[in-house]
Amino acid sequence: DYLDLNPLFLQPDAGGKPRYREATGRIEPAESRDLQIVKDAAGLFEKKARTALSYTVCNTDRTVGARTASHIVRRFGMNGLEEDYLIIRLKGSAGQSLGAFTVKGMKIIVSGDSNDYVGKGLSGGTIIVRPAPESRFYAADNMIVGNTCLYGATSGYLFAAGRAGERFAVRNSGAITVIEGAGANACEYMTGGVAVILGRVGLNFGAGMTGGRAFLYNIDGDFDKRFNPETITVTQGLSEADAETVRRLVTRHATETGSERAKEILSAFSDLSRRFLTVTPKESAALEKKKLQNSVSAA
Repeated sequence: DYLDLNPLFLQPDAGGKPRYREATGRIEPAESRDLQIVKDAAGLFEKKARTALSYTVCNTDRTVGARTASHIVRRFGMNGLEEDYLIIRLKGSAGQSLGAFTVKGMKIIVSGDSNDYVGKGLSGGTIIVRPAPESRFYAADNMIVGNTCLYGATSGYLFAAGRAGERFAVRNSGAITVIEGAGANACEYMTGGVAVILGRVGLNFGAGMTGGRAFLYNIDGDFDKRFNPETITVTQGLSEADAETVRRLVTRHATETGSERAKEILSAFSDLSRRFLTVTPKESAALEKKKLQNSVSAA
C-alpha cells in the first residue's frame, strides 16, 4: 500500500566524473545569415543609405531578417525608414520563420520557397516569395510556404505565388496578404488585416476569426463545405469598394511575384470577380451593428 520513492533518489556511480555541468561563460550562437546582413548593411546603419543585398539560403537559415529588424528599430525606431529602404534578395529554400518581426522599410524577396512560420510577428515589413526563375510548374497548384505563416502578424505585407500550409494567418491582427491557396484552419483566430486567397483552402476556415476580412477566389465552388459557420458569414461576390481593394492587391501580387494565377484573374476581372466570396467575422459584424445602433440612439 506504500509507494517506494527510493529509486528516484538513488545516486548512481558517476565514475569519477562530475554530476553537473561545471563549465562557465556564455556559449555564443553559431554564425547566422542575419549577422552577415547586419555587417553588409553598414551603409544603412551608419549613413541611412538605401541598401540592396543578395544571398543564397538553405533551410538551416532560420529567422532571416529578425536580428536585422532589431538593429533597425534600435537605430531608427519602428517607423524610421521609408518603404523598401533595405531590400534583401534570397535564392533557395529558406528555413523556419523567414522575415519574423520584420519592420517597415524592410523588404525580403525569396526566389524559391520557405518553411513554416513565414512572417511570424510581421511588424510592417514586406515579404515576397515566388518560384525560382527556372521553375516550370504552375505555382498556384504547389506549396511555396509552410504552416502557420503570419502567426501573430501586426502589420506589413506578404505576397506568395503558390499555396501555403495549414493555419495560414493564424492570429493575424493587421497584416495584408495574397496567397494562392491554403491548408486547413486558415485565418484561425484572426483579429485584423486582409487575406486574399486565390485558390482552394482546407477545412475549418475562419475558426475563431473575430476581425479582419478575407476574400476567397472560390475556384472549386465548394467553399460551403470548408468554412466554420460558427464564427464567420460568407457572401457571394464583392461590393464595389471590396472589388477595388481586391483588384489592387491582386495587381500588386502579380507585379511582385509574376503570378500566373493573378494575371489570369486580372485579365477578366469583371467576370471572374463574381467567383470571389467575402468572409466577415460574425463578432465584428455584431460590433459594427451595435456601434450603428448607439450612434442612432445618440442622434
